[in-house]
Amino acid sequence: MGAVTTLPRGRALTRNDLESMPDDGHRYELIDGILVVTPSPSFRHQQVSFRLGVLLDAACPEDLTVLAAPFDVVLAEDTIVQPDLIAARRTDFTERDLPVAPLLAIEVLSPSTRRVDLTLKLSRYEAAACPSFWAVDPDKPAVTVYNLRDGTYVEVAHVEGDEELAVSTPFEVTFTAIGLLA
Repeated sequence: MGAVTTLPRGRALTRNDLESMPDDGHRYELIDGILVVTPSPSFRHQQVSFRLGVLLDAACPEDLTVLAAPFDVVLAEDTIVQPDLIAARRTDFTERDLPVAPLLAIEVLSPSTRRVDLTLKLSRYEAAACPSFWAVDPDKPAVTVYNLRDGTYVEVAHVEGDEELAVSTPFEVTFTAIGLLA
């Protein structure tokens, strides 16, 4: 596949356009047809994401799967995101992507992604009816949990440091934010 030298002008980008992006270590996502490019994650970001993924995988029931980025989640033809972690029904996955909203989308916040994660991506997960969204801030450390209620995200939990987080959606798991950095 050749390198992309120009992008289409005057129209929203689609999945076909996204597939032509180079494999260069950046994360390419589409949000409402707009290309969002972010650099490779930092060491701390990866450490937190990995540790949380291991915790979730250990607690995950057999009919669900936990996956880490990069893996495409298709929320619409013009919105394809790669959450840091997802949990979804095994039967919902294809070899290529998750063509429906996950049961849980998790974004580990970084200076380069914080604003996009907490505004654009949160609103797209909400619009796609993703039942639960977590924002993990490794700098505090903190975890904020949002659950969908009547089509709108409601903050249902926020923990910092060694405060314990116990959730039951989409499955039961308990941990502390500081434990993700240990």
